[in-house]
Amino acid sequence: MNPVVVVGAGIAGVACARELAAAGLPVRVLDRGGRVGGRMAVRTVDGHAVDTGASYFTVGEPAFAAVVEDWRERGLARTWTDTFHLAGPDGLEGTKAGPVRWAATAGLRSLVVDLARGLDVVSDHVVERVAPGLVDGEPASAVVLAMPDPQAARLLDVADTLTDYTPALVLAAGFDRRSWPQLDAAFVHDDPSITFVADDGARRGDGAPVLVARSTAGLARAHLAEPAGATATMLAALARVTGVADLADRTTWTFVHRWTYAQPASTREQPWHLGDDLVGRCGDGWSTRPRVEAAFESGRLLARELASRLGAAAHG
Repeated sequence: MNPVVVVGAGIAGVACARELAAAGLPVRVLDRGGRVGGRMAVRTVDGHAVDTGASYFTVGEPAFAAVVEDWRERGLARTWTDTFHLAGPDGLEGTKAGPVRWAATAGLRSLVVDLARGLDVVSDHVVERVAPGLVDGEPASAVVLAMPDPQAARLLDVADTLTDYTPALVLAAGFDRRSWPQLDAAFVHDDPSITFVADDGARRGDGAPVLVARSTAGLARAHLAEPAGATATMLAALARVTGVADLADRTTWTFVHRWTYAQPASTREQPWHLGDDLVGRCGDGWSTRPRVEAAFESGRLLARELASRLGAAAHG
C-alpha cells in the first residue's frame, strides 16, 4: 500500500500522521522547514528557548487532555496562568481571568517534536505539486495538506483559498534584568503596533528577563519585506504597555520573526475537509476557535475519517 502523505509538520500534520500510524497505515510527513513545529516555533537565544509562534495553549477536548497530561507527567508541559493583564495605549489597566494557559519548558515546538517521535518525517522537503494520489509525481494512497489555505491552494493550483490569513510579527527582546511590573502576559487593545505581550521567563518558568510581543496585522503588512524594520516601533509600544520609558535602551538583544500566515481571518464550523479524491486539509483554520488544540483535533479527526475510508476501500 502506498503511504498517506501528510504535507506540513505543524501540530495538525503531526497529530494526523500519528493517528494514521496508530491505525496501522503507512504514513510519511513532508515539511519544508528544517524542524517540525510549524507555527509552534521556538528560537533559542543565550540558551533561552523563546516561543516565536503560538503563545500558549488551552485544554478542553479529552483526547488532547490525555496527551497534555502525559506531557505534564514527563515535565514537557506546565500550567502557566489563568490570569492575563489588559493594556491599552496608556499602559496596564487591570487583569482578566480566563482558562488555564499551558506552556512548555523547552518551548512549544518541543511538544510537536515529541508527538513526531517514531514517525517518518522528511524535513527540508519543498513540495511543488499535489494531485489526487500524487505528490510531486510520487504515488500516495491519500494526501493531507496541513497548512494555511493560501499555501494549500498553491499546491493544488486552485484559486479558491477558502479563508484568508492575517500576518503578524513577533518581537523578542532580552534584558540583563527585569525592570517591568510583574505580569504573565497582557492583551493589548487600541494600540497601532502590538496586540499581545508575554513575559517569556514567566511563561517558561525560568525567570529569564525576556519579553515577547505580537504585532498588529497592519504593522506586519508594512514590514513583511523587512521585519527588523519594525523593531523600534514595537519596542516603543512595549515601553508604553510596561510603563518603562527607557525599555529600548535596556535591551541586550532583539529579533523579529515574520509570520505571513499567522492567523485565520475567518472561522469554520467543519473541523476538516476530505474530498472524494482523498485529498484532505486540516489545521487551526478548520475551527470555530483557531488555536493549538483546534489544530491538534483537526488533524486527529481527519486521520480517523481517512483511516475509515481507506479501510473500507481495502475491504470493499
